[in-house]
Amino acid sequence: MTSGNNGASAPEDDDPFGYLYADGQANGAQPPSGGGYGYGYPNSVNRTRSVGQRQYGQQQAPAAPNGPYGQVPQQQGQGYNQPSAHYAAPETFPGSAPTTQQPMPGYSGGGGGRSGGPNTKGLLIGAIAVVAAVVIGIGIAMAGGDDQKDDSGNQAATTPSTSQSSKPSASASASEAAELPKADTKTMRLEGGTTLASDVKGAKADGGVYVQGFNQVGASVTWTVNGIPKAGTYRVYVRYSLPAEDADGTMTVNGKSASRPLNMKNFGGLPANEWQETWAQVSLTKGTNTIQLSCQQGNKCNALLDQFTVTENVDR
Repeated sequence: MTSGNNGASAPEDDDPFGYLYADGQANGAQPPSGGGYGYGYPNSVNRTRSVGQRQYGQQQAPAAPNGPYGQVPQQQGQGYNQPSAHYAAPETFPGSAPTTQQPMPGYSGGGGGRSGGPNTKGLLIGAIAVVAAVVIGIGIAMAGGDDQKDDSGNQAATTPSTSQSSKPSASASASEAAELPKADTKTMRLEGGTTLASDVKGAKADGGVYVQGFNQVGASVTWTVNGIPKAGTYRVYVRYSLPAEDADGTMTVNGKSASRPLNMKNFGGLPANEWQETWAQVSLTKGTNTIQLSCQQGNKCNALLDQFTVTENVDR
């Protein structure tokens, strides 16, 4: 091939391995010979070149002859780990930009500061955050479990078991039955000049109405008591108010007068017309009883009467 002559065919149509095919052999393709040159089709463009032969910016040196096919050609004048005479890096030629190794940003070989190793502070913060999240999760799970236990306990408590009953117990019924009578004096039988009034405030009777006029011999209030559950000793509490000095009266139960008067003193040293209580121990029969408080000879009866109450013979 000469200047201006591209050969028998275009370079892209050349097949250096045509000798391996029947049609290539028919067209005169030859196996390589004479150092690797000359194979392919006759008059074809031969573009083979030994590795490292190309150089940049210089005249190409003649290629060393290739050895026989299948053998590695010997390198002349080049020892192991030595630069090839046929190759030079582009940056080594005049006018090329120097290629110096730039250090990685944020890293220094000394190992000091933040760039010398891993960010241990960040790792520590991350570890603490993970532990905190785990602890919070466990706490929430335990709280939820406790709530479920409490709910189940409440359900169990509100459901009667085999040993429980939704019916009122005998003790509860007895407690309700033990509720003893109580009455306002205005509902009792008034005799001997006793009348109703409401001028003094603080009476517990309905409407604040109490009994006055008890400060004369023969005055009395009589209460018919129903519903005493059993015979026995009880207490009768009398709520009263003193306009001035201490007072007393005679307590009569079922026609039998007490051996000593009912004291209505100013036990608390209260101002005039303040309400307070006193009591007397009495014997009552089961069912209905009559209790009377009267002003007899020798009594000091200047008192206002509000309510009577029967209780068990215990302090309240």
